[in-house]
Amino acid sequence: MRGGDAPQSTMWSYVAIEDRIPADHPLRPLRQVVNVVLRELSPRFSRLYPKWGRPSIPPEQLLRALLLQVLYSVRSERQLMEQLDYNLLYRWFVGLNPDDRVWDATVFTKNRDRLLRGDVAQAFFDGVLRQAEAAQLLSAEHFTVDGTLIQAWAGQKSFQRRDRRRPPPDDPGNATVNFRGERRSNATHQSTTDPDAMLAKGGQGHEAKLAYRGHVLMENRHGLAVAATVTTAHGTAERDTALPLVRRARRGRRRRVTLGADKGYDTAGFVAALRTAGVTPHVAMEPTTPLDARTTRHPGYAVSQQRRKRVEEIFGWLKTVGLLRQTRHRGRDRVGWMFTFATAVYNLVRLRTLTLVPT
Repeated sequence: MRGGDAPQSTMWSYVAIEDRIPADHPLRPLRQVVNVVLRELSPRFSRLYPKWGRPSIPPEQLLRALLLQVLYSVRSERQLMEQLDYNLLYRWFVGLNPDDRVWDATVFTKNRDRLLRGDVAQAFFDGVLRQAEAAQLLSAEHFTVDGTLIQAWAGQKSFQRRDRRRPPPDDPGNATVNFRGERRSNATHQSTTDPDAMLAKGGQGHEAKLAYRGHVLMENRHGLAVAATVTTAHGTAERDTALPLVRRARRGRRRRVTLGADKGYDTAGFVAALRTAGVTPHVAMEPTTPLDARTTRHPGYAVSQQRRKRVEEIFGWLKTVGLLRQTRHRGRDRVGWMFTFATAVYNLVRLRTLTLVPT
């Protein structure tokens, strides 16, 4: 017998929101790890907020919401709040009851500077790494470093000469700009929209765009990111950043480590600096490479060349799922905060996979 399509009236539910989420839902193990990390960060949160005044939105809920935004590729905070209003799964993960009112999207704008000032993204990243280290998933000897371009939230029209006095635009919303015959470079030009962004291109034949350079240091055992940072997109940014990243990962250990990298790192100066720092350079070789059989004859070199390609999986995830192909923020500090946080979310997903699937 066909059921009737009765109009829906006010609904009263006596089923707890916890019971509505399937026991095998992939967000459950993520939420357990996230809650452990957030409890560790509670003293840091207390230092960021005054002891008096009206209670704020809990920073733990803000970070869980931002995690969902990265994980589910939600394009904006406004769309995130719309989802949080009617999506019970999102409410459960963030920690809201079904009847709780959602926040205004400007809550993220007003709290972003506070989270940035407290270096919360790096603390969250370190907390996730501690969970991976407790599960014995991190390698302390073999690493890979690489960088990628992150397109800035600034148009080409904003890239103008530093020393030129600009006339009033003919159209404030979409001014006419003619770059024909003008040679533009980072030495003479700067973006008026995002001064930290620099003109760069990913390789020969690629279009030059205003961008930042994102860097990741990966451990080679399970492909987890152990360090992440953002710099300006100048020419030697990748090599300049690689050595500080690997030093940070070593954490004062004296044992020699290896560092895999692509051909862009195969320069005499960089290889010499690695060896001086107690790091064995496992970089891909150019025709005029400074490497010799002292390094390349060992089987570990071939293994590093194979494993180093997994760092591209991190960048691919960040740019597609994490929406970091083009950043939605301006300024190196804010772009770097979001890049570090999104990399921590990638580690969470990887950690869930590694702990649930037997190896």
